[in-house]
Amino acid sequence: MPSSTSSPVSSPLAGKLVAVFGGTGYIGNYVAQGLLSRGARLRLASRAPAKAQSLKPLANLGQLQLMPCDVTNEAHVAAALEGADYVVNLVGAFAGDLVKLTGEAPGTVARASAERGVTALVQISAIGADAASPTAYARGKAMGEANALAAFPTATILRPSIVFGKDDQFINLFAGMIELLPVLPVFGPEAKLQLVHADDVAEAIARALEHPELHGGKTYELGGPEQLSMMEIHRRIAAAQGRKRTFLAMPDGVSATFAALPGTPMSRDQWTLLKPGSTVAPGALGLADMGIKAKPLGLFLDKWMLRYRKHGRFGAANERAKGQKD
Repeated sequence: MPSSTSSPVSSPLAGKLVAVFGGTGYIGNYVAQGLLSRGARLRLASRAPAKAQSLKPLANLGQLQLMPCDVTNEAHVAAALEGADYVVNLVGAFAGDLVKLTGEAPGTVARASAERGVTALVQISAIGADAASPTAYARGKAMGEANALAAFPTATILRPSIVFGKDDQFINLFAGMIELLPVLPVFGPEAKLQLVHADDVAEAIARALEHPELHGGKTYELGGPEQLSMMEIHRRIAAAQGRKRTFLAMPDGVSATFAALPGTPMSRDQWTLLKPGSTVAPGALGLADMGIKAKPLGLFLDKWMLRYRKHGRFGAANERAKGQKD
């Protein structure tokens, strides 16, 4: 198995058409870049294809196609799969009709892919997918896995933990709050998270497509090299900003009540999923089994927190040197 990203010349994806459903979202941006670098032709099928306009300069003439698509519409799915050699389904959500979107739609994509003789299919799920879960999100993901495999038995199922990256909505959510507030509540302070870098998820998708003989029909749980508690994540972000903050561990009852309120940054399902944490299950196949060395959060955090520091790139060093309290 290759130990680094394949070149366009050596990749089986070079010149082939990869249809990516939900490819204009946050993770889709990383996936698209990884596949374009391998010489693949991409068709990004999404409800909002205009969101991927920034990818056009990275593609050669005719290498990237943007297509409007409702993944719950069979005719739309069929059109998006026309001529496709490989397929990735990235579609996910925390709200809306999750039975249709993340439960039934993967089966529609898988059936249409099988009918067209697609070489490989990757279905993106999530750690914690569980048909018996109290959350619609986890139940939908479990249903999607089952439906995808029923129609396309050699599909590769990838279950990422929380995905982090420079412009994510997880690290940056807390970073913005830490920048502004001297005292912050921490929900699920002891919950362990195995954050995984978006590049590593994109690489796993590419390798699953390139080598269906190795990865087809298997399920991989994708997590980073560390298990960090929510409290530790908050403290690391504050340290990277050069700020001293007071963090208050919130009892579960308070957290649950907060999550039930409208307009809060955390939904009830998100709280329910956060409480047990998001880590790779013991014995599960993971990134290492795909030949990928997971990147730790610490490799990037100091650089990413530059924009949140009081005096930019000089702020953290100056504040530490002077022992200031910010």
